[in-house]
Amino acid sequence: MTPAAHARRLDAADPLADRRDHFVLPNDTIYLDGNSLGPLTHAAQAAVADTVAEEWGRGLIGSWNDAGWVTLPGRVGAAIAPLIGAAPDDVVCCDSTSVNLYKVLAVALSIREGRGRLVAERDNFPTDLYIAEQAAARAPGACRVAWLTPDESIADTLDEDVAVVLLTHIDYRTGEMHDMADITAAAHAVGAVVVWDLAHSAGAVPLALRDAEVDFAVGCGYKYLNGGPGAPAFIYAHPRHRHQIAQPLAGWFGHAEPFAFEPAFRPRADIAAFLTGTPPIIAMRALEAALGLWQGIDMQQLREKSIALCHLFIETVEANTDDEALTLASPRDAAHRGSQVSFRHPEAYAVMQALIDAGVIGDMRAPDIMRFGFAPLYTRYTDVVAAAERLVSILARRTYDDPRYRAQAAVT
Repeated sequence: MTPAAHARRLDAADPLADRRDHFVLPNDTIYLDGNSLGPLTHAAQAAVADTVAEEWGRGLIGSWNDAGWVTLPGRVGAAIAPLIGAAPDDVVCCDSTSVNLYKVLAVALSIREGRGRLVAERDNFPTDLYIAEQAAARAPGACRVAWLTPDESIADTLDEDVAVVLLTHIDYRTGEMHDMADITAAAHAVGAVVVWDLAHSAGAVPLALRDAEVDFAVGCGYKYLNGGPGAPAFIYAHPRHRHQIAQPLAGWFGHAEPFAFEPAFRPRADIAAFLTGTPPIIAMRALEAALGLWQGIDMQQLREKSIALCHLFIETVEANTDDEALTLASPRDAAHRGSQVSFRHPEAYAVMQALIDAGVIGDMRAPDIMRFGFAPLYTRYTDVVAAAERLVSILARRTYDDPRYRAQAAVT
């Protein structure tokens, strides 16, 4: 049986196949970049139109009450909660991932004031590095960031001087996935607080934050959650820390009674203490609508399809290319990989541009990584085989040598 025929059989038996119809996807495009920006959903498109024309256009300021705008941060957080293994009141939607990470790190460092190190990975996504430096520099006492290199063990760095461990659950370049439960337990054993970045995890793999006793987590709404470019992010906090949320960006939405208009700040006593300013209503309504597609989704079933999609892509590419410069950057073992496959190639940028021109959208991360995100809600097995075959053809024909594929764009 040919790979294409095998893929058609898998699509015919796919229990998630009907979810694809909920997305706005061009017929001539194979979209494998949901790990960077999820596609538009019909529900989000309709929700934004209604919010603009009716809630804002006709309801005007009354929509804060009549359309429930004021409760959106909590409602959206509650919708995200089951996707990350949390209770509805453990999560709130607000701000960007970067801003939320700063707030959470400030709280975590204050909980362990007096300890000297914030442990983080040097190869993490740059915004996490920048925010970690800023949070440590502004923390009470002499706290510094202890950077882990790829060849260092996290467990070996843990001692009673560690205040906070900051990790991204799934590596943005390679898709490598940490063991959240084991690392969290090891950090707790020395009294450290753990903060997880779930940017490439929420909506991609099953998560169990409550079961793993995770202290804090942040994540974005525009990748696998399909909330739209720049969609609001979210914060998770374990209930044991609710009384300690003295976050540094005190704003009126985080006040115990925002419409009392008191001159002195009194923080909320729940997860909403992480709120700062007025929420972006149109963006939040888009995310809320997109999250509706997750109702009834079995995350283990989603994970099984994700593993199968990734395996099929790797297998099809490697079985059909003789380009020795192409190497797998992602873990081969699915247990250590998220819903992403990355290959290294010295001409990664040009190859990806040629592939995009051939109707397959992935992306590239410097210096040499091509990333392919597999979102089981809309990615088909036939998409995976076709994408692999086009990649193999571009490598064999050296299509990427065309000068137009080497012109660097601002966004890669």
